[in-house]
Amino acid sequence: MQIETLDPIKIPLASRLYKAHYPSGKAKKDELTIVGSIEQQIVSLVRFRSIEQYRLLTGMLVLPEHRGSGLGHQLLSYCAQHVLSEHDFCFAYAHLETFYAQHNFKTIDVSQLPNSLKGLFERYSLKKQLVAMKYVKPSR
Repeated sequence: MQIETLDPIKIPLASRLYKAHYPSGKAKKDELTIVGSIEQQIVSLVRFRSIEQYRLLTGMLVLPEHRGSGLGHQLLSYCAQHVLSEHDFCFAYAHLETFYAQHNFKTIDVSQLPNSLKGLFERYSLKKQLVAMKYVKPSR
């Protein structure tokens, strides 16, 4: 799988995938979008939304026919090497908490979220069972 930053001009490609497989996901030009492709076809993607000085990992998607084959792990491993920092957070679905934990996201209490993210988390978790997580760079 080839992994790269999606050129903002190609955002409509990501939008189509979200519409088909993750309707609440919306690709935006002002977000960093990382995609994984096989034979020039996007099969996985994740976005980073800037909120003040923080970023929220959001919209993680692996196409259904490729799930379970390690592509999500490859995508997050790439992000750990090239993108992720201590200012990154994610609101993981409860059933994916261990997946994100394998990539150095640590579960935190909602009270530990920056104020700019706390309100979002509270709003999002009204309808979904979410876990607040913060990226922690592994010590070498």
